[in-house]
Amino acid sequence: MAEIRKSSSKMRKVDLDQQGFFLFFLYLWSLFIGMGFAQTIPVHVGVVLDFNTSVGKMGWSCISMALSDFYASHGNYKTRLAIKTRDSRGDVVGAAAAGLLKWVKEWEVGILIRTALDLIRNEEVQAIIGPRTSMQANFLIGLGEKAQVPVMSFSATSPSLSSFRSRYFIRATLNDSSQVPAITAIFQAFEWGEAVLIYVDNEYGDGIIPYITDALQGIDVRVTYRSIISQSATDHEIGEELYKLMTMQTRVFIVHMVTNLGSRLFTKADEIGMMEEGYVWILTDGLTALLTTFSPLEVDSIQGVLGVKPYVPRTKELNSFRDRWKRKFQQDHATDETSEPNIFGLWAYDAVTALAMAVEKVGATNFSFQRTNILSNSTDLDTIGVSQTGPYLLQSLLSTKFKGLSGDFQIFDGQLHSTAFQIVNVIGKGARGVGFWTLKNGIIRKLNLANTNSNIYSTSKDNIGAIVWPGEPSYVPKGWVLPVNGKKLRIGVPVKDGFSEFVKVTWDTNTNATQVTGYCIDVFDAVMNSLPYAVPYEYIPFGTPDGKPLGNYNDLIYQVVLKKYDAVVGDTTIVANRSKYVDFTLPYTESGVSMLVPIKDNKKSKSAWVFLKPLTWDLWMTSVCFFIFISFVIWVLEHRINEDFRGPPSHQAGTVFWFSFSTMVFAQKERIVSNMARIVMIIWFFVVLILTQSYTASLASMLTVQQLQPTVTDINELRAKGEYIGYQQGSFVLGFLERMNFDESNFRIYNSPQQLADLLSKGSANGGIAAAFDEIPFMKLFISQHCSKYTMVQPTYKFDGFGFVFPRGSPLVSDVSRAVLNVTEGDQMLKIEAEWFRKTNSCSDDDKGSSLSSNNISLDSFWGLFLIAGVTSVLALIIVLAMFLHKHRDVVMGEESVLTKIKTLATLFDQKDLSSHTFRLHDHQPYYGSTEPMAAVGASPLVTNCSPRQSTSSNQTNHV
Repeated sequence: MAEIRKSSSKMRKVDLDQQGFFLFFLYLWSLFIGMGFAQTIPVHVGVVLDFNTSVGKMGWSCISMALSDFYASHGNYKTRLAIKTRDSRGDVVGAAAAGLLKWVKEWEVGILIRTALDLIRNEEVQAIIGPRTSMQANFLIGLGEKAQVPVMSFSATSPSLSSFRSRYFIRATLNDSSQVPAITAIFQAFEWGEAVLIYVDNEYGDGIIPYITDALQGIDVRVTYRSIISQSATDHEIGEELYKLMTMQTRVFIVHMVTNLGSRLFTKADEIGMMEEGYVWILTDGLTALLTTFSPLEVDSIQGVLGVKPYVPRTKELNSFRDRWKRKFQQDHATDETSEPNIFGLWAYDAVTALAMAVEKVGATNFSFQRTNILSNSTDLDTIGVSQTGPYLLQSLLSTKFKGLSGDFQIFDGQLHSTAFQIVNVIGKGARGVGFWTLKNGIIRKLNLANTNSNIYSTSKDNIGAIVWPGEPSYVPKGWVLPVNGKKLRIGVPVKDGFSEFVKVTWDTNTNATQVTGYCIDVFDAVMNSLPYAVPYEYIPFGTPDGKPLGNYNDLIYQVVLKKYDAVVGDTTIVANRSKYVDFTLPYTESGVSMLVPIKDNKKSKSAWVFLKPLTWDLWMTSVCFFIFISFVIWVLEHRINEDFRGPPSHQAGTVFWFSFSTMVFAQKERIVSNMARIVMIIWFFVVLILTQSYTASLASMLTVQQLQPTVTDINELRAKGEYIGYQQGSFVLGFLERMNFDESNFRIYNSPQQLADLLSKGSANGGIAAAFDEIPFMKLFISQHCSKYTMVQPTYKFDGFGFVFPRGSPLVSDVSRAVLNVTEGDQMLKIEAEWFRKTNSCSDDDKGSSLSSNNISLDSFWGLFLIAGVTSVLALIIVLAMFLHKHRDVVMGEESVLTKIKTLATLFDQKDLSSHTFRLHDHQPYYGSTEPMAAVGASPLVTNCSPRQSTSSNQTNHV
């Protein structure tokens, strides 16, 4: 027993020793841990959020999870963010109480300033995260700048909150203006030409408007209206504004507002029928990113809308975070139905992570404030201290870069920048992605950020997936409709006395009703009927009931500018100065202004010198010069080897000129023995053949075919003689004539074809006119009615023809222009022309006047032939002279003077070249090149009655 007791006593002693050792170890471990905790440096950071909103709740849960996740994976860091929260309570005053109310009056300061200064003066926060809205951020930026405390917002997106206002403001989110290119790309893809901007009336709403307006105007999209809705607007006020939008023709709306106001807006729009076919709604990323906060009823009201939002790459870390966040959020807010964190929550998570990393990089420094001297008259704002660490912390934040939950996190110019936006379409219970937009590639169907080799920027709608539009139409909405106010388009038409084939207005004196007919009217009716939608309209004459016009065509077109007419249809010409105020469709008639003159019988005016008229004077002179030049070339080539080109100088000169001009009728008898001369003559014979044939044809035409010619062929002749000229009343041709420097005192007006014919028949000397200027359609109509009495004279001055007039920026212009092309290219246009013009044409084809120009043949038609002949002749001369100089190079290289050399060479050139085959034949030397004497080129082989020359008689005798 004693041994057992002794043994048990020893065991108890060992247990006590082990327990003591364990307790001592626990003591040391706790001391070590305590020392470790004591070594971490708490850094106070303020968080200003509206904890009663979904964004505030989501932001706070993401911030707390970010801190927990970051320090769990970075336990060795020596700094710890110590969060000090303030509730902004959802309004600007609350935000000012948490931050700064800079512009408030002194009597309003009181407790607000003391509360606003609490974070910095009492808590000595080194940075502030928040606030939620752009308006609230405005009140904190000034405080951060004064205290040198970075203000970091993950949800204040207004472009007005620029880092240039305060370098201590860091936007850990995207600037609203960054989404503007993506929105404009959507407009380009679907070719919408108008847009209405609907935005909230505060700093958040106003900030993006200048950017999006300028961007849309840059792609020729007109912002027709800006609908500003107060955040406190009632449902009745929202409905009134939407009813106003329904009366407008634009059907593409860009909505930029806060979530609660946006949900009410779409609920009301759905209620009054603005979510039906033809409407297009585009949401900015502020609403698109928060679609998950919409209730099921609110989602039903936005079916078919498009939206853009920043692209967030899907990663394992993000999926894990979403699962953990859902569990935590449901535990903290069991009554809320937020399904998953949105982009603002991810930015809040990344912002806290970046701040924790930046604080650690600053290191264990003195996180304190330098107090200012407080004077007796100082305000509470003057007592704010300056952070000693603020500048270093700011630089650390700007240089922080990592891959966060929202993607690559890095601050440029004080804010984040997105590489891509996703285009979504609300279908069913949520939004479905239909495409992407990137700064480099534009709209693309699938996003592959790793593949950056393509540099093609596209705005093709083919790169966008299938979209379900509001009302589920089977077509892409065109973006506009006629106003639904029950009014028809008011179409102004001109009132005129003549040329009624184009436009004719008839008044019924009994009923005071008007009937408008004519070629232009039928074309417009055909064009409007070919549109894929119905457009009600009515014609309104621009005149008095007694048929008098109220003004000229410029006055009529200006009524569209004054909005008295919605369009103008008639014989209205597209002119540059008119297009400054209105838009024209594509023309539907021929273009141009021409001169109309009488024509006279040419038989009575033929003169004895008519044979000179087929060729112009420049062609006559060129032909004569070339005849002389060719004769000189042939003499040079043949003089030393051909007896026909030798003899006394007078005989040689006569032979040369006779030979050259006889080639006109191919009557030359002189032999050509040089190959060079034969080549030159072949080219020259071809030139002479073409020239003589053309001369013969032109002269025959003048003497037989052409019986009529215009009385005036040149506009300068009218100006020089001071002739009277006419133009149609109210036409733009008056301005054209003034620009052509005609004297206004020589202008005379005509209203109808009959009056024009009367003025032309009288002539300028008898109270009429010598010529009339008008557009080609009027000229052709007039000529068809008066057969061979008048004609149009070239040139035709270019203008753009008749077009329909619409207000500037009217969406009808593009559709009507396409319809004009369809009508003018089809058979319907031929039927309309036949109905209005061919029935008035009583002339045969031989009697019709035509547009005349000069029948003279000019040098322009032959300069190519002369160039070939000249180049060939010059080359032949160069070759022959080079051979001659080479043969007598001893003279050229001699020591005599230049004058002596020239005289010697001239003497040698005048001598016979006895080495030539022609002189060897003369000396009875065998000649193997021919069995008979060389006949003259182009001459008959038969010998005439002329006495044979010595050289030829000798040769002929040899062959007898």
